[in-house]
Amino acid sequence: MAADLTQADVTDLRERLAQGEISAVELTTACLNRIEKTEPQLQAWAWLDGDHALERARALDERRKSGAVLGALHGLPVGIKDVIDTARIPTENGTAIDKGRVPAEDAGLVARLHAAGAVVIGKTVTTELAFMEPSKSRNPHDVSRTPGGSSAGSAVAVAAGMVPLAVGTQTGGSVIRPASFCGVVGYKPSFGMIGRSGVLQQSPFLDTIGVFARSVPGAALLAEAMAGHDPADPATRPVPAPQLYQGAISTLSATPRLALVDLPAPPATDPRMRAALDELAGLLGALVERIELPAIFSEAQQVRTRINQVEMAKCFAGYEQRGRHLMSLKLTEAMNAGKTIPACDYMSALDWRRDLNAGLDRIFDRYDAILCAASPGPAPEGLGSTGDSAFNGIWTLCGTPVVTLPLFLTRDGLPMGLQIVGRLGDDARLLRIAAWLMQHVGPAGEPTRKGEMTSAE
Repeated sequence: MAADLTQADVTDLRERLAQGEISAVELTTACLNRIEKTEPQLQAWAWLDGDHALERARALDERRKSGAVLGALHGLPVGIKDVIDTARIPTENGTAIDKGRVPAEDAGLVARLHAAGAVVIGKTVTTELAFMEPSKSRNPHDVSRTPGGSSAGSAVAVAAGMVPLAVGTQTGGSVIRPASFCGVVGYKPSFGMIGRSGVLQQSPFLDTIGVFARSVPGAALLAEAMAGHDPADPATRPVPAPQLYQGAISTLSATPRLALVDLPAPPATDPRMRAALDELAGLLGALVERIELPAIFSEAQQVRTRINQVEMAKCFAGYEQRGRHLMSLKLTEAMNAGKTIPACDYMSALDWRRDLNAGLDRIFDRYDAILCAASPGPAPEGLGSTGDSAFNGIWTLCGTPVVTLPLFLTRDGLPMGLQIVGRLGDDARLLRIAAWLMQHVGPAGEPTRKGEMTSAE
């Protein structure tokens, strides 16, 4: 049963937990057994305490037996990226400077997860201060290749069946890229949907909470449980949280109109990714049209980097004072670059989100979603880099919602993701379209070939 549980989809697990067909203890035990088997090779966890997780699971089982109302995530194990504070549990932010750091309070989103009945099974590995220095985590499809960064541990944990759900963060491409490399669903919500109080600040204008799951509804369920106004995060607003899960499981009222784009001035795209996108376009036929983004997007990645470097130099000044000798060269070089950028250039860069979304609005007036590569190709060989985020940074700057779908496989079994982008704030619709695509183009490069592709009515 344990193997079945670790491979089951969240929607199925949720229903079985609610009905008492399986217990939270059984599911948590299955996950812990899977971790024991795979962790020595994959190194996804920064902190893990099975007894702590099982104690939480037992309490949740007793709650169900008492007839109390169950939360949306009742009994579901979740991994939390180790840049997100957890009360009385180490949160070391991937740096030796924070070794032994144990927060007194949960981050706002962790408190929401507890309220929803989740079992926080452990803290997943992150790169140093969520930047670009590779972590110890390994790609479950080929341990000689990177799993991406900086939410690598969370992506690996879901891809390897260690947990059904995990939380990450994205400032450049730290959710979407690892999801593509590891072959899982990654979802970066619209900027400001999930509060960031108690989360490491690297770049407040860009930092976004994201999630990993094996299905679009699973990702939507986890994100919805954390969404809503956070009084300690000015990026959030006092409005009702969106109905993301219902959006993901709802049927489209009409066939979507999709725009397939090549991102401006990206790094060289692997021929296998180009071929996969061409095949997808052929399968979708008249439902998709190839278009070009406005010319202004050619500078967007440089602008995002400028903002990131300036804000990182400010946010990490305390780390630099306490332990510069413990910081990687990649990190200190980026911070040094941020210190040289004039204030007027930084302030001008902040205006780009508004300008870029004005251009996107004209596209979304004609199309329901944008499709593009989630990464240049499969995870690159070697462990000296986390891969290139140029395919993702534009959307982080725009603040738009993005979903990675594990639709493609190379001949040697390496996953590559399709990136689907929606209008800022229109997350539920994007998730509905993403789920439709997963249904009509089979996962991992197995398109629906039983006759013509059917359209959602």
